[in-house]
Amino acid sequence: MAVLLLVGPSKPALADNTQNSQQLEARLEAWPTWPDPAPLPRPRPNQDLVYPNWFEGLWQVESLDLLANGKVDESLPPLKHLAQFQLNQHNDVVGNRPFNARAVGQALLGKQLLSVEQAPDQVNRQLARLSDDRLLETTVIGRKQTPIDASVFLSDELVLQVMHGARAPRLSRIETLSRYQPCPDVSTAESMSKICVEQWQQTYPSPGEASESFVQRASRYKLTLTQLQDPA
Repeated sequence: MAVLLLVGPSKPALADNTQNSQQLEARLEAWPTWPDPAPLPRPRPNQDLVYPNWFEGLWQVESLDLLANGKVDESLPPLKHLAQFQLNQHNDVVGNRPFNARAVGQALLGKQLLSVEQAPDQVNRQLARLSDDRLLETTVIGRKQTPIDASVFLSDELVLQVMHGARAPRLSRIETLSRYQPCPDVSTAESMSKICVEQWQQTYPSPGEASESFVQRASRYKLTLTQLQDPA
């Protein structure tokens, strides 16, 4: 998940890759004691999150809520939706953000989601129009990832969400650390059919808001991506 001047996304140096991996592993080990967002560098307007090549295609996603002990929360039904990853003009695999946002939004909100908009030169900013004249603005304000050629891929994103409606806008920040790897029953990347994912998520107050007046919410998820035939 290139810039306005059509420069391709920069490939971090080897030393940077190693440092990113160490920092994200340390962040994962610190869960759930995340009192503040991770110090993630802000991406350029058209700098997307780049995934390993084995992500390319259309996937059926099943997401399960996990309890603090790592077991599945049986009281909540699984969330199911589609996700698509495709090549950009630089032959990097990136998420189809409008498609994926619509798929997740419809699974969560149903008919409350009216549309998802994204400017072509603003891959890190989306607008979701909701019923009752509401507008949800989501902007990626921080990102870090491990090398895409690693057997286990980690990414950490911090987004700023602003809900516009009849009342004053509501702001919050959401950090999501994701760990991706081929599922154990998949032997090689060439025959990739399933990706196993774990996600750790924390919400924070908006910048400048007193944390005492905001209830932080820690969430943990287990996702399975099963590849489908992509009609596109």
